[in-house]
Amino acid sequence: MNDPSTKAPDPMDVALGAAVRIRRRTIGISQEALAEQCGVSFQQIQKYENGANRISFSRLVQIARALQCRVVDLMDVLDGPDREATGDLDLLTRMRTPGALELLAAYEQMPPEARTALVTLLRALTNHAAAAPEAAAAKARQLA
Repeated sequence: MNDPSTKAPDPMDVALGAAVRIRRRTIGISQEALAEQCGVSFQQIQKYENGANRISFSRLVQIARALQCRVVDLMDVLDGPDREATGDLDLLTRMRTPGALELLAAYEQMPPEARTALVTLLRALTNHAAAAPEAAAAKARQLA
C-alpha cells in the first residue's frame, strides 16, 4: 500500500502554486503580506506555492483579489490542450528554481546582443558540464 506521506504533490497543484508565486513576485508582494490579506500564515502560502497544500476555490478567490488579478489569470496555465498545458506546467516548474525570476528580470533588461551572448555562454557551460563526467569516465577507463 502507498504511504500518503511520501506522495508527491499533484502537478496541477504545483502549477497553480507556481502561478501564484510568479504573480505575487511580479507585483512585488511578500508571502507575509499575501498571507495577512488572506488570513493565513506565510507558511501556508509557502505550502500553496510549492503545491504541498491544495488551494480551495474560496482561498483562490481571496488570493486572486490580493494579487489584483482574476482567478482565471492564475488558472490559465491549467486550461488548454494537453500538449500545450504540459509545456506550461514544465515552464512553471522551472520558474520555481531559486533565482529564476531574478535571472529573467535581469535578462529582460539586457540589450538583444548581450542576451544572445549570454545564451551562447550558458549553452557552452551546460554542454561542458554535461560532457565533464563522460570525459572523466573515459580518462579513468584509459588509465585502467
